[in-house]
Parts: sequence; C-alpha cells; structure tokens
Amino acid sequence: MKKRIFTACLMVFALMLWTPVAWSGEAQTAANVEDVKQSAASALQQAKDAEVVTQAGKAVKDAAAETKEAASEAAEAGEGIAADAEEMMLEGQEAVEEAVEAAKEAVAPPPADPLDIAVDLIKEGTLESRKKALDICLEAVKKAPESYHANWMAARACREYANTVKRSERQGWEDVCKEYGKKGMNYAEKATQINPNGVEGFYWYGTSVGIYSDGTGIMTALKEGLKNKTQENFETAYKIDKLYSKGGPIIALGRFWYVLPWPLNDKGKSMEYFREFQKTEFYRHPETVEFNVYFAELLMDSRSTKDEAKALLEDVSKLSDDPYWNKRAKELLSNF
Repeated sequence: MKKRIFTACLMVFALMLWTPVAWSGEAQTAANVEDVKQSAASALQQAKDAEVVTQAGKAVKDAAAETKEAASEAAEAGEGIAADAEEMMLEGQEAVEEAVEAAKEAVAPPPADPLDIAVDLIKEGTLESRKKALDICLEAVKKAPESYHANWMAARACREYANTVKRSERQGWEDVCKEYGKKGMNYAEKATQINPNGVEGFYWYGTSVGIYSDGTGIMTALKEGLKNKTQENFETAYKIDKLYSKGGPIIALGRFWYVLPWPLNDKGKSMEYFREFQKTEFYRHPETVEFNVYFAELLMDSRSTKDEAKALLEDVSKLSDDPYWNKRAKELLSNF
C-alpha cells in the first residue's frame, strides 16, 4: 500500500515538471494538454483513494486493537465477577448452614433430666426397669446430696424396687424389703428436712416404712417406734396434698389403720378414708387397683358389706391386667 502511494506521488511530480515544457513546445496540441490533465487528476484521485484506504485500514486496525483490549478487560472483569460470585455463594452457603444449625439448637429439646428418665422407668413396672431407676436415683442423690428432688426420688425408687421384688416372690425378698425400705426412710426423712412443705418426702417416708415392715414384720417395726412416725408422715402428706400420687395419702391412711394389730388398729377410720377415696376421680383407675383389694378386705369383715366387697374384687380384672393384684383378688374371691 505504501509503495502504491509513493508511485502515485512520483507521477504527479513528473507531470508537474513536464507540463511547463509541454506548454512551451510549439508541437504540443490541445488534446495532449487535456490528456495530461486527466492523467494528473486520475493519479491525484488514486493518491487520495490510497490515503483513504490507508486511513480506513489504520482505523480498522486501531478499532481491532481497542476491541481486543476491551475484550481482554471484559474477560478480566468477568473472571473477577465470577470469582466474587463464587466467593459470595460460598459465604452464603456457610451462612445458611450456620442458620440451620442455630435453628436446630433453638428447637432441640434440652437434655433429659435423669430423674425424669427414672420416673418413666418406674412406670414401666418391671423389675429390670425399676432397678435401672433405682441406680439412676442413687447416683443423682450422690451427686446432689442436698437436693430435695433427688432425695425423695431416691426414697421412691427404693420403695418401688423393693415392692416389685416382693411381688415377684423371689427368694430373699424379705431382705431386699428390709434393706431398701430402710434406705428409703433415710432419703425421705432427709427430703422432709430440706423441704418441710413438700408432700413427696412425707408420703414416701410412710410407704418406705410399709415396705420395711413387710421385710421385718409389723411387730418389729412397732418395737422400733415406727407406728407414730408413719402416722405423722402420712397425715402430713394428707394435709399438704391428699390427692398426690392419685390419692395416695388417702389410700395409705385407710390401709394404715386397717393393718395395725389390735388394739392399735381402727377400722372406723379405715372405712372413712376408703369411702373418701371412692369420691375422688382416681377411684376405679387402673393405677389404683390395689384400693379394690384393700377395701374389700375391710368390707369382708362384715356380713352387711360382703356383696360390695365381692363386686370390688370382681372389678379388679376389668380395671387392670396386673398379675399381682389379679392374683390377690382371686384368692379373696375364693373365700366366698
């Protein structure tokens, strides 16, 4: 392209030198002059066209360079945007994961209280479950010896475990009742000292004496002066909350006045407490089926109430499938 421009320029220059000579020559004609002008004009136009092409080429080249540079910058910017976007996405994902974990912690239930687990195990009613409950409660009271909750729960677990062993009629059950009845009394008494306004310590003290008496015999318990302490604890529990443990204090006092040997027993008081229990919402409840057996024993002592006693005993199998109380009911029914 540069070579063509240079050639066109030489031609124009040569014509400029030659034209004066031609005009001074006598033999040059007007036609020659016109041809020269046209050639010069053509050469000049070619030069101009070449210059335009050159400028256009330069413009295209410059535009291409700028486009390339812009594309490069755009690519770099795109890479930066992509990197930023990826980083933001990772940060967002981490934020979501943290939010999910926080939500799980917010809605997750707190760790179960060991004593609540012990309550569930006691309710299962098996010898194995109640032994596990006993171990949990003894460990709890060991860790927190001044805890009211731990002490009365330990008393309850001792009594419930020993009572289950007695019902199983396993060999040596008397020794188990004696040992754990005594332990239950100690834990319950400690509970009443910690909280003299709580019903639990007094109630489980009285029931622990009862299971202790099953192991040692009621006469031994009486010689140890446990009659008055048992009466006082049950009566205190009755005053604080007689409906505790599904009317437990009411049933306990009715039974207490019945099982005492003469002349300490009082069947009139026993009748009053049992009649009172019949008016509560817990009468004929599956978990208070022992009441039917206890009250039937009292009613069987009188001809006028034998029919009522029989009805109570026949109701046992309808209320509960507990093998121990069904067996006791059948034994008493055989006397009819």
